[in-house]
Order: sequence, then C-alpha cells, then structure tokens
Amino acid sequence: MRHGHAVLIAVFCAGMCAAETPVRPVGKEWPPIPAMFSWKVDGPEPEGYKSFLDVAAAHSPYTLFTTTLRTEITDPLVHDQVGKAAHYANSLGFKMAFDLDVRLARRTFRERHPDELQEELVLKNVELPPDGAAEVAFEGRDLNDHMTGNVTPYQCLATRLVRIYAFARGADGIDPATVRDVTGDGVRAVADGPRKLTVTVPSGSGRYACVVVAHTYLTPDVFAPHLLAFQREIVRQYAGLPLAGVMKDEWGFPPDHTGNPAHDRYWYSKALAQTYAERSGGRDLVRDTLLMFAGEKGLERERQTAINRYRKLCRERNAAIENDYYRAGKEAFGPAAFVVTHPTWVPYPGSQEFRKNGLDWWEARRDIGQSDESTPYPCRTSLAKRWGYPIWYNQYYAPKPDSYARELWADALSGGRLNIHQLYPRRDMPSDERRLTLLRQRFMIGMSRLRMLDFITRAPLDCPAAVVFGHACAMNWAGPSYNRVGLEIASALCAEGYPTDLMPSSLVGASALRIDGDGFVCLGPQRYRAVVLYQPEFGDKDELEFFVRAARGKSAVFLVGDWTRDFAARPLDGTARLAGNLRKCADDRTCAEAVARFLGEAGVARVTGWSERLKGWGQDDSVEHAAPPTEGHSALTDGTYVRIAGSKDPAGDPIKETFTWRGHTVTVDAVGVVAIRFAADGRVAALAAGGLKTLKTDGLEIALPERADLAFVTGTDGKTRGVLQGLSGDVPKTLLTITHEWQRLAVPPLLLEKTKEEKPK
Repeated sequence: MRHGHAVLIAVFCAGMCAAETPVRPVGKEWPPIPAMFSWKVDGPEPEGYKSFLDVAAAHSPYTLFTTTLRTEITDPLVHDQVGKAAHYANSLGFKMAFDLDVRLARRTFRERHPDELQEELVLKNVELPPDGAAEVAFEGRDLNDHMTGNVTPYQCLATRLVRIYAFARGADGIDPATVRDVTGDGVRAVADGPRKLTVTVPSGSGRYACVVVAHTYLTPDVFAPHLLAFQREIVRQYAGLPLAGVMKDEWGFPPDHTGNPAHDRYWYSKALAQTYAERSGGRDLVRDTLLMFAGEKGLERERQTAINRYRKLCRERNAAIENDYYRAGKEAFGPAAFVVTHPTWVPYPGSQEFRKNGLDWWEARRDIGQSDESTPYPCRTSLAKRWGYPIWYNQYYAPKPDSYARELWADALSGGRLNIHQLYPRRDMPSDERRLTLLRQRFMIGMSRLRMLDFITRAPLDCPAAVVFGHACAMNWAGPSYNRVGLEIASALCAEGYPTDLMPSSLVGASALRIDGDGFVCLGPQRYRAVVLYQPEFGDKDELEFFVRAARGKSAVFLVGDWTRDFAARPLDGTARLAGNLRKCADDRTCAEAVARFLGEAGVARVTGWSERLKGWGQDDSVEHAAPPTEGHSALTDGTYVRIAGSKDPAGDPIKETFTWRGHTVTVDAVGVVAIRFAADGRVAALAAGGLKTLKTDGLEIALPERADLAFVTGTDGKTRGVLQGLSGDVPKTLLTITHEWQRLAVPPLLLEKTKEEKPK
C-alpha cells in the first residue's frame, strides 16, 4: 500500500474450502491492523505471551502487535523473552514491533553517564525584608507516566542551588540595570535529602530576588551528548531478533501535566545551556530564564526572542532523537521495518505538548501518521499526508467496549483506522481479560469488514482546506496568541462538510509544505483550495517567503492575526508583503464563515459534516473540537467515494441506497462500508463493500447468492485482483467476470463468553 500500494500477489484459490481459508492476509503490501500488547516477563508464567496470542490468532484480524514491556530492556531476561515472543507471534502470522525507548534503560544510562541526567530549573521570586533574611523552600517530586508502570519512576535524585539574582522592581516590572548575581553573597542552601532545599537570602532593602534551583531526575538529559549513541546501542542489541520493527511512544521531556502556566520551570542541562549559548551569540540560559519568567522593563523583544529560541531548540532536539531512532530501526531490521506508534503525549496541540516535545508531531518521523486517544481529527488527517501513507492510525482505549465501535467507524469515515489498546482504566479486570473482552465484541467483525477498504485505498482523505498555525507564536507566552492553533476554525469547517487539515508553519522549514507547479499549496498528495494562515507572528524568513509565494498562487489565502515581528521579534510588515489574493479576517468565526463561503462558491462538494464533538485533554479539556460521525460519506484525494454506516450495529449497518458520484449512478445493497473509484474511461477502477448482496452501476452489475465482503482493484499494470471474505463455496460467476484472481479470507469468529465454571474466582 505504501508508495503505490502494489496489491498483494498471492496464491488464489476460487474453490478453497472454509476450513482452509485464512483469517488474515499474508504479505507486506497489506496495511497493518495493529493492537498494543504486553505481558509480564517476571510473572508466574515465563511464556505469558502465548495465552493471548493463541486466542488472538483465531479470533482477531490483527496483523501487527506494537509491544512494550515497560521494564528495563537491558536485562538479558527481557531480551530472551522478546525473542521467544517474536518467534511465536511470527509462527501464528503476526508481526511484532518492540519498544526500545531509552527511558526503559534509565538505570543503565545513569550508571554509564551519571553527569548526563535531565535537570529542571525552578524559579521563585521573593521580596527581601529591610533587615534579616528571606527563606525560600523548594521540594522536588518523583514523576510518573505511562513509561514507569513496571519500573522505577523518574526519581528526583538531587536538588541544588543554581543562581540567585537580586533586582529592583517597579510597577512596570524588573529594572534590568539593577539585576545582579548574588549567589555567593552570604546565601545559605540547606538540603534535606535529595528533594528538599531551603535557601536563605540576606536582606536588601527595597529589593527583590529570584532564586533558581535545579532538580535532577532519573532519566537521560534530552540534550545528553551520549544519548543518540546509547539509543542506537540498545536497538543493535535486539537486531538479531525476528522483530518487524520498533516503536517509540510519546517521547519527550519528563511528564508535566500542568503545562507550566506560571512559566517558572525550564528543562535544563549543561549541554542544553551550551547549545543555547551557541545559538544566541553567547547568552546565558540561566539568566534568560529570569527574563522569560518575569519579563524586564524595555526588554520585551529580547524576552520574546528568548522564548522562541528556547522552544525551538527543545522541539528540534526531540525531533532529532525521534528521527535518529527511526534510522536506527531501519538499519537494524531492514528498510521495510515498521517504526510505529505515536509522538502525541497529551493528545492536544497545546501547552502541555509544547513543554513535552515542542509539539514535534509533524517532525517525529514515522512510517505512518499516528496519534492517540482524543487527538483532534484535523491533526490526524494532516499527519497521514505528512508521512505519505494513505491512512492514519489512532491508538485508542476506553473503560467500556462500546466506545471502541464509535472510534472504529468514525475513524474510517475520516480516512483512519483503529489501533486497539486494551480496556483502560479497568482495575477490576486482569490485563489478559481486558484484551480478551474486546475479542468478544461485534466491532471486531466491523474491523474485518474494513479490510476491504484497506485493499483499495491508495490516497488519504480529501481535505480542501488547511489551517497553518504559526508554530513559534502558538508556543510563545509573551506573544499575541499563546496556546491557540486555529483548531476552532478547522472544527467549524469540518462541521460544514469541508474536512480541514491542521498543521504548524514549521512544515515550511521541513520542506513538507510546498507549492506545486500549478500554484496550489500542497502537503503530500493533498492540494488545498483554501489555506488559513493563523497567527503567523514570529514566523521566520522561510515561512514569510513561502506565504508570499502562496498568496500569489491558486490557493486562496486567509489571514487571522498580524505578522509584525520576525523570529527574533524585530519589526516586520509581513501583512503588507502578503499580496495577491490574501483575505484578512478579523477573528476565528469570521474566517471560518469566509472560507466556507469561498469553497461553496468555488464548487467544492461537501461531504458529511463532522457534527460530533470531542473534548481536549488535561488543562485543555474545556476545548471542544469536531469529530466525524459514524454514518456518512467522504472522499479521498484520488476520487474514491467512501460510504460508512456503523451508528447502530458495531459490525456495520445496512447500506441500501442509490447515490450519484462524479456523474455515475450507483445502486447498492451492502453492510457497513461501500467505496468506489471510477477510472478516466468511466469503468469501475476499484470497489470495496462489506456484506455485499447487490451492486449496479455503469458497466458493472453484481448479485451474490449470499452476503459477503469483497473488494477489487485494477492496478497500474492493468490487472484486476480481488479479495473475497466470508463467502462459502466457489467464487460466484458474477465475480469471475471481473477477475479470476480472488484471494479468499475468513472472518475471524468472535471469542465466546466464558461460562460461570470457566470464569476465575
């Protein structure tokens, strides 16, 4: 499927009996059907992976397991278990990609590189009394996230005094002329264990002080000089195992679930400070944290620049680590190896993610665009186009099975697929049962039906509009539009039936966002009729030059916000330079209305509007964004019409209707999914249908003796190949008139409920 998605050429058997029909296709050209899997290597059963894999082989359509053990991966026992599990999974027809994240080898890294651990600066301002002293207390904490479930948390190993600045402050802020380093002037710092530090600052009449301390955590410094080599060493250790690839999940700095609203915490290390000095012409990072935190009179430009520089450094370094891991995975397991799962941590493009990884989702290299949980759909669709794979995946979990069915069909309508995570949170249920419960649900039949759509999909969801937000501006709390990425505009357009991609302006620098030969702004195969440039303040030279060209081209460019300063916060009249068909909008609502009106007048066809609403995550949980329904139609960029119906039955609802697509009338009786693509000569180039009984359109008529899932596609070589699922007996003659090359698949039967006698006490 990737890069042309050549259809699997396999041994086809028109008369294969049901008992011999495989439940999953074999061949690298099928897109994966992934699920997350783990087991306890130190549990009572040393081969604990077998029990679930045996059941999944018979009762699921899964083909790829994204596997993590969340334990110390340098342990020889873990290496041995992973090798055995991979061998066993392969024998059952599964592939396995394993988690080799350096955060699962933190103790080993500390032993080798004790001076390269992650630090965090914490700043506290204090008013100094006329006489006596001021006392400031700091207390670190151990941090936990998804990577520490079975291992030691990110322990706070030490707390030390870094710097104390004294200054005068008036109503208009700190007077920078008065700032001086008083760290050694009678200051006392008393530690009470590794986490607590009490700092005593002597008096200074009418003055203030900022005390800066550093907490050291049990995790590699993101800027550690030996980090990339250590990461590659771990990957090489597993290179001899029969793995299909590697995974990296939610990489970044240690967890901070607040987003640092007070802006009083900064990731730090000597290596980061050195890089910062090199990029800034010698500026001191610790000194600049005071500037970024509190601001100083007359230095607003310097403050904005420092924030831009710091955020960009962190984003670029995190992306570099991700991308080197990608290359290491390919080198160890071959160019066809999967490098999978998602860079999204808090699945919302906001302040928590800015601090975690600089919102590097579109720079952290993957083979397939991936996200998790409630990531906004406009981000999911743009990630697919960023990485050049026709579909995107969303790793999803919920405490109840019903929620998975909604996610499955909504994802399919918007060009995506579901990556199954076990039920969570469910502390009342053992881990294996959380996975097995999902294999008893009817949405597993729906997942098997959607394999027909996989067989013909060559292109991503067609999104006629894009919102491109100023990456620097969104992350700069001293700027005009902090923590806003234009999601409200994208959501409003999606609700109107115009799916919209959302992406950062940094894609210009990555050479991913481009202008094609006809003058349209493009991302991958997507050509945009309308582009919203959202709050571009602080955009760099490359971004300005790109949008100057875009505004002279064929995509209509709409602007929200001003462009008065460059990345270094120097004056810039960017708006005046954006000539051509630029349309300036006063606010988000006005912009969404203007873009929808333009697309309608341009004759862009609407698809089913995304009327559902999802909430954000963490501190952004009050922000709602559009989500597709489980019933409706959409279109792919290659002209494929996709009809989805899964609002009532998780296995798929009846589709018995007549519709018109690009001048062709189609009458169909099917279940769950229908997708059709016409060639330039009017013939059907591709068809996918679940539970098909009859279909009639120009030059094609199908009538089956019983309902079956089927798909066929004519390749660039002119040959037509098909897949037939869930039909007993020989291939019907009506299908043999289309092609004689039909691969047969069986629908995996649902796992039966346990009897009372079988259920554990």
